[in-house]
Amino acid sequence: MVASPERTQSATTNVAGTDRVAVLLMGYGEVESYEDFANYNEQALQLLTAKFAPVPTWIYPTLAKVLAIFDLHEWGHQHNNFISPHNKIFEAQREGIEQELKKTWGDKIKVFKAFNFCAPFLPDQVLSQIKEEGFDKLLIYPLLVVDSIFTSGIAVEQVNNGLTKLAEGDEHWLKSSRYIPSFYNEPEYINLLANMVEQKIASELKESYLPSQIGIVLMNHGCPHKAKGFTSGIEESQALYDLVREKLINKYPLISVGWLNHDTPLIDWTQPNAELAAQNIIDLGAKAVMMMPIGFATENHETLLDVEHIIHHLQHRNSQVKFVQMNCVNDDAEFLAMAASWAHPQIEALLSETGAIVNLNLANHHHHHDHDHHHHHH
Repeated sequence: MVASPERTQSATTNVAGTDRVAVLLMGYGEVESYEDFANYNEQALQLLTAKFAPVPTWIYPTLAKVLAIFDLHEWGHQHNNFISPHNKIFEAQREGIEQELKKTWGDKIKVFKAFNFCAPFLPDQVLSQIKEEGFDKLLIYPLLVVDSIFTSGIAVEQVNNGLTKLAEGDEHWLKSSRYIPSFYNEPEYINLLANMVEQKIASELKESYLPSQIGIVLMNHGCPHKAKGFTSGIEESQALYDLVREKLINKYPLISVGWLNHDTPLIDWTQPNAELAAQNIIDLGAKAVMMMPIGFATENHETLLDVEHIIHHLQHRNSQVKFVQMNCVNDDAEFLAMAASWAHPQIEALLSETGAIVNLNLANHHHHHDHDHHHHHH
């Protein structure tokens, strides 16, 4: 006999809270007030730079202030008081993904956003809200950078810190959680990126340039080669590039990966950087060059200001070449629908499982005894 939908429905709603999932979208966040630069930089130094640069922690506050002066110069003076659109776009992504998910799950889900470096949306602040709203199931979903392990690792690190902070009493309030690592190899994402390039060529370049003279630089989030033993996302990013390139290479032979690196001294970054990649393609006869960010899903100062600088330098040396700067996928409706679809299986899994009660005292109790259990019996 098949259980009727009503029957299964009542079976899953045994305890308040357990039939709802909080989906936590995570991005960097970017400053909207220049006074926040130093604070932002200090967070970034602690979470990101610390994993690959030999910088002593006591210097972070000072270094953050020094970097803030450079930021202020770049955003304020060189770019007419640039304010990053990142946070606004990320909110549109949150809203769009929530609308998509609600078509399937209704009020069983709610989508929250957290920013790695920007209050009042720091992960522990948002987790506190999730807890207050009675959710005990969580889907961690890093959305901004497609390189997965390194940047998304920060997301998990911050969630873990928040969960530790918010633990009270013997039982943890969070009963189950899931995680979406990255979408670097999702076929729909690959197709969307290739189509965006094709459409842009059709609308702006096709009539004036031969396909073999249209260069395409597919830009990934730069990765340090050595990151204190952390895998830094190079493999995922490289795979993403290879998959998009495969879709375009037969028509447009001049394609290169271009890494958007941070010029940090002493660090060995992925090569070729985006500027060198474009120049190499120009040397091979490209008369037009498209700069397409594939490793970022959300516009930010790297995809905007950094790429503008790169184009400015290149244009200076190659005045006859046309440059086209492309957008990230941002809040494109097709992208939001697919981003929601990747969450469906995890939401379904969370809703169908009975959350485990984690007794925090047991963890403390266990690790004293662990070393006794490693004798090997042959």
